[in-house]
Amino acid sequence: MRKPVVLITGAGGEIGHGLIDRLAGRGDRAIVTIDISRLDETIAKKVDREVTGSILDRALLERLMAEYEIDLIFHLAALLSTRSEFTPMAAHQVNVEGTMSLLEFAQHEAESHGRPVVFIYPSSIAAYGLPDLETKQRAGRVSEDQYLHPTTMYGCNKLYCELLGTYYARHYKQLAAEAHSGRVDFRAVRFPGLISALTLPAGGTSDYAPEMIHAAARGERYGCFVRPDTQIPFMAMTDGVDALLTLAAAPRERLQRTAYNVGAFNPTAQEIRDVVVEAFPGAEIAWAVDRKRQGIVDSWPADVDDSAARRDWGFAPRYDWQRAFSEYLIPTIRQRYA
Repeated sequence: MRKPVVLITGAGGEIGHGLIDRLAGRGDRAIVTIDISRLDETIAKKVDREVTGSILDRALLERLMAEYEIDLIFHLAALLSTRSEFTPMAAHQVNVEGTMSLLEFAQHEAESHGRPVVFIYPSSIAAYGLPDLETKQRAGRVSEDQYLHPTTMYGCNKLYCELLGTYYARHYKQLAAEAHSGRVDFRAVRFPGLISALTLPAGGTSDYAPEMIHAAARGERYGCFVRPDTQIPFMAMTDGVDALLTLAAAPRERLQRTAYNVGAFNPTAQEIRDVVVEAFPGAEIAWAVDRKRQGIVDSWPADVDDSAARRDWGFAPRYDWQRAFSEYLIPTIRQRYA
């Protein structure tokens, strides 16, 4: 008998760590992870099997399918936005071809054990592409089906994979004599900028918010790469982990979409700077606008309409604008450099 498990790809990042902590705490299912690097020792001991390898390795996926009965997948593995702009071919291979391979794997797995495989996919606000600032200001809260013209490789990858997931969930091999769709229960969360108190920002396009806090806590000067009026939605990392787990547990019949917006707060860069300077008197934060990165952020909505997620699966972030900074981000980052 194959052992029922949950599979987490790209498990070495902070979302992966959060998922492993929560799932291991429940103890209701075994955990198998895939990442190109070894997991930290503190988190590796909480998984039942750690696989070091690539999701592009189809032989590896076939071995896992032979050994385990997988009915829940959290597909976190991806090349992120900044790196994808420098290596678009590699981004397409990992972000698209890797996701396609895993969707096909989920399809075969579901056919093998006779139950749908829930496939949780973190998408991104980068899937949007508004043409100019005037349109952005006029648009207000943008819904899932508006302004889907991404300008980055990462955004294109994410949007296409959302569509691939919908194809597998609803239209897979639709001309075949027998129905094949529905075996992959694809569910995507379109994340805003995720802000973590536990990991260092890695140069992402929305990282100007955590970079301000880290620089101030270290007593270093910081040149913010966007204008003071720049506005996009954000979310605390802990709420991001909660969103994935809540969506995974939602009854299938309640879900009216395959991809959902989520958001929590959307301050301007100036408002973020004001809060950071108040918390760290004497912090030196200036404006050093990077025209290219500014252009990307300007193409993303100032806010998103997440009413579908709240209606269908009870999405409700714990951290609003004030709590995220005063109770989570600033105290934790301050302690890091104490």
